[in-house]
Amino acid sequence: MATKTILVVEDNDDTREILLYRLKNMGDYDVQLAANGKEALEFATKKRPDLIIMDLKMPVLDGWEATKIIRQSEWGKDLPVIALTAQAMERDEEKALNAGCNDYIAKPIMDYTILKKKVEKLLT
Repeated sequence: MATKTILVVEDNDDTREILLYRLKNMGDYDVQLAANGKEALEFATKKRPDLIIMDLKMPVLDGWEATKIIRQSEWGKDLPVIALTAQAMERDEEKALNAGCNDYIAKPIMDYTILKKKVEKLLT
């Protein structure tokens, strides 16, 4: 089976590095990193990742807008996107799903088995 590519879009350096480490230990994934939605769109347009983990609140271009743009593209309309946010308010999950995200996880991630299950579910 070909290695799946996961794009982690996160503006916090520490969180990005932790996710990189955790995802690489979860399976045979090619994990790529972007610091904002603009970088994510540039990467995804060229490389077509199999999954995006998208922080929603970032500078330059936030995850809400980047996800909307991805959903409007032919290549990205069915691309799995997991929303990631520290602003875990009651309606945020609903808003993320309505914005086109397939799933949602709140930061800080305390239990990485939850992330592992969500990633595996969306990549099979």
